[in-house]
Amino acid sequence: MIEAVKIWNEPNNKSHWDPLLDPEWDRFAAMTRAAGAAIRAENPALPRVLGGMSPIDPSFIRRLADKGALDEIDVVAVHGFPLDWNLWQIDEWPAKVAEVAAVTDKPVWVTEVGVSSFGSEEVQAWGVKKTAELLIGRAPRLHWYSLYDLPQAWEATTRHREAEGSSYYRHFHMGLLRQDGTPKPALEAYAPFAAEMGLCQWFHYHDPRLDEAVAWMRRLGVRHVRTGLSWADSFREGALDWFDRQMAALAEFEVTVTFCFTPEHRGLEPHHTSPPQVAEEYADFCAAMVRRYAPAAGPATLRPALPPSEEIGMTLP
Repeated sequence: MIEAVKIWNEPNNKSHWDPLLDPEWDRFAAMTRAAGAAIRAENPALPRVLGGMSPIDPSFIRRLADKGALDEIDVVAVHGFPLDWNLWQIDEWPAKVAEVAAVTDKPVWVTEVGVSSFGSEEVQAWGVKKTAELLIGRAPRLHWYSLYDLPQAWEATTRHREAEGSSYYRHFHMGLLRQDGTPKPALEAYAPFAAEMGLCQWFHYHDPRLDEAVAWMRRLGVRHVRTGLSWADSFREGALDWFDRQMAALAEFEVTVTFCFTPEHRGLEPHHTSPPQVAEEYADFCAAMVRRYAPAAGPATLRPALPPSEEIGMTLP
């Protein structure tokens, strides 16, 4: 089922939001308020998560709070990759979560954390265990990024090849599985933590890995999955059929679904990182997706899941 929805992704990272078009994040704050209100109107019990920060920056949360963006948000999220892109060490994870918790009264989720195997598959496996040690029990939700490596034939569209050098190529090696679907050592390291450390896996339009991914997650005992539905993809022919297939395939998991990516023809500039020309159009997309996949009759809430006997108010034999 859909347990939460996320409004955008990494809004303080130019890979997902163009700071030249919105240098003070005024447009982003307005879009967040509109989307949060639209989601609330469709399903008041559905948790609304602010797109995960990357880099982790408490001042960014204060900035958005001052603009009223957090008035329509229930959860704050962070992303971190200290062995690959961030300028801090992996042992600082608890402190990074605490820094954000100190500036907001909202729960702090870690919705992307990962280690690339670009330099060494053994280092990645160590990183899984270390991350679990540092973060399990410190955040209500924790999602490892990702299940699959990004195929070399696919462009990493949310990265900046010309500006990143070798860092660009680390993005292709974040999976527990290689691009051919064979396991890395990190998969074995992850397996004992699968019930507590969920997965973040983005699926491309008509992604051929969807069914195999579900089989792997089921085998591992994964409970919590984060994925996305692209506003830009919604304008493709047959988009709803693909969205329906994706959501049906993931229905057995507790899913946090991210609404992201501006359609080129609806942005201030023709790019997925552009603020939309009309914030309410993004809000309308969010509302339509909630109405379709997480209507008000659904059971999504912020409270922890209860055992079946408590959930239905009966004593099991």
